[in-house]
Amino acid sequence: MLEQIDIEKIKSIALEAGEAIMKIYAKDFNIEYKDDKSPLTEADILANEIICSALQKLYPLIPLMSEENKETPYEVRKNWEYYWCIDPIDGTKEFIKKNDEFTVNIALIHKDTPVLGVVYAPALGELYHAKQGEGAYLSVVDSQWSIVDSKRLPCYKKDENVLNVVASKSHLSQETEEFIKNLSTSDKKLSTISKGSSLKLCMVATGEADIYPRLAPTMEWDTAAAHAIVLESGKNVYIYDPNITDYQLAASDNRPLAMQYNKENLLNPWFVVAKW
Repeated sequence: MLEQIDIEKIKSIALEAGEAIMKIYAKDFNIEYKDDKSPLTEADILANEIICSALQKLYPLIPLMSEENKETPYEVRKNWEYYWCIDPIDGTKEFIKKNDEFTVNIALIHKDTPVLGVVYAPALGELYHAKQGEGAYLSVVDSQWSIVDSKRLPCYKKDENVLNVVASKSHLSQETEEFIKNLSTSDKKLSTISKGSSLKLCMVATGEADIYPRLAPTMEWDTAAAHAIVLESGKNVYIYDPNITDYQLAASDNRPLAMQYNKENLLNPWFVVAKW
């Protein structure tokens, strides 16, 4: 199935959704609140319609899971071999704040593992994409919604004397702060960066950040697309293990479990994104 998926078409869908989002972003827009108190805008709804409609037209046999769609019962979806996992706007709070750090997330999951991912930050002109076995890339998108340059990830040269940690801009928990504090070592300078949406995972994929701890709630659609990009960059998303104090140095026989998808409960466990 994966070989039949044209990632260029998935990138085009993300670009189309991003263009529609930016037209709403440029004006005043209404904000509603869902039952779980999370915000919802007309941009979320429109982007979801664009993405789901396009994917159903291209690949009618692959089911969809989206934050903005009605949830499919586990008894049905547990039998899915492949499915799309979508967050039409990841970082709606960042969208509302108009700080540009929100993304369009489209992932293809094979059983419990992301095998294709597109993460598009339309306000920043950054499009991250990966397909299993083909590498991960960061593309620059110009003002005409066209890709003008791409480079393979990781693309940042690491300073061995600095440990770069990226953390949530809007959802920084006390547990995450404590985790970061405990990363301090005598031989490395600790540098902390705040970022919104799934861009945090992408920063680990590019090499701009060494580690991203998320000891706070997220949903599967928040991470799936960027997880695929992280995997193809040679890193992974690991379930947080309190017995591991250094995710950069832990021995392979002490490796935590990688995060999995299509669970009965779609809430992610606490996790850490890092290179092993």
